[in-house]
Amino acid sequence: MKIDGKNQYVMTLIMAAGKGTRMKTNKSKLVHKIYDKELVKRVADLAKKIGSDEIVAVVGHLRQQVQEVLGDNVKYAIQEELLGTGHAVMQAKEYLKGKKGKVVILYGDVPIIRKETLENLISKSIKNKEYATLLTAIYENPTGYGRIVRDEGGNIKAIVEEKDADPLQKCIKEINSGIYCFDIEELVNALDYIKPNNAQGEYYLTDVIKIMNDKGLKTGAVIVEDNTEILGVNDRAQLELLTRVFRMRINAEHMKNGVTIEDANSTYIYDDVEIGVDTVIHPNTTIKSGVKIGENCELGPNAYIRENCELGNNVKIGNFVEIKKTKIGDNTKVPHLIYLGDCEIGKNGNIGCGTITCNYDGKNKHKTIIGDNAFIGSNVNLVAPVNIGDNVLIAAGSTITEDVPSNHMGIARERQTNKEKKNK
Repeated sequence: MKIDGKNQYVMTLIMAAGKGTRMKTNKSKLVHKIYDKELVKRVADLAKKIGSDEIVAVVGHLRQQVQEVLGDNVKYAIQEELLGTGHAVMQAKEYLKGKKGKVVILYGDVPIIRKETLENLISKSIKNKEYATLLTAIYENPTGYGRIVRDEGGNIKAIVEEKDADPLQKCIKEINSGIYCFDIEELVNALDYIKPNNAQGEYYLTDVIKIMNDKGLKTGAVIVEDNTEILGVNDRAQLELLTRVFRMRINAEHMKNGVTIEDANSTYIYDDVEIGVDTVIHPNTTIKSGVKIGENCELGPNAYIRENCELGNNVKIGNFVEIKKTKIGDNTKVPHLIYLGDCEIGKNGNIGCGTITCNYDGKNKHKTIIGDNAFIGSNVNLVAPVNIGDNVLIAAGSTITEDVPSNHMGIARERQTNKEKKNK
């Protein structure tokens, strides 16, 4: 990655070997999802976004599941015995040895850290020539966390784990998030001096700070502004909490950028969604990742906008509408009770209530194309593949199986027959 215009080597090490027994699951905890993306995948994607030159995951319990999610773009070290965070890093020494630069330590179950926070951590470590830079936080109730012990000058002396802390140290409110940026060479040297001399009998990565301080190496910290960034997932209640925090963060960002969200608690906008200004989103609307929405649109209530959708300006998506892999032009209305899948729809159109695209034949998906200024009547079935031209009217109740040329009306229904009712 680049710091002040200069290339700096940065490796990211992801701790992903834990058992996660409190999740009560047959799967690895790390493959559970927030907004359709696995926890560990979110962390790996974050490592890519900060410009990591190399990403290594330390895997152990149910590692095949983790490796299947992360794929070949990540290298792997195996921790057979779970003997602490220091021990986990030791398993990755083969990737660390001989490297010069920085290594960032992240955790596969701490998935919602902001990219900007990590960039700030790395930048401070490089600019201040710190051999270890910690991400810390201030907690009013720090129970359960390692405490940051500073000297009279404010420098970090040590990190003391909860079970090893004395009563005075337990009163400290600054805690260790477990996220670090280390000088690679000095970290490798320090790992040789870590001993399991603690209540847990484990190799603590936190001991590296004292080892570096004893050598006279400079260490420092960045205090995170938003404590929710360092929340981890240990059970399903915490998974729900992080999902809620993430949802509110995303919604708040869209509102800051000019989008009206009538009820942020019932609106689910996944990450990597683009929404133009003055768009209004009604309650109980879900918008999946990768969707692009223009300006002055109206969405919902009870709308489901799935993957690979692109909406132009002034588009209306009404209540009980589901769209997938669909591109909709400016000023087109899709008012209510409609399913559109694998479609391209032009501008200034109207899709009537009850319309569906029959895009799946049992084996393959097929495309429906609708031109500009089309009026699709209520309760129409469009059996794909089918092309509807410009300025076309499709009569209500039709099942369209063949193309309709521009400037035509399509009708496909039985002629009505009225029969006299005979008295018995």
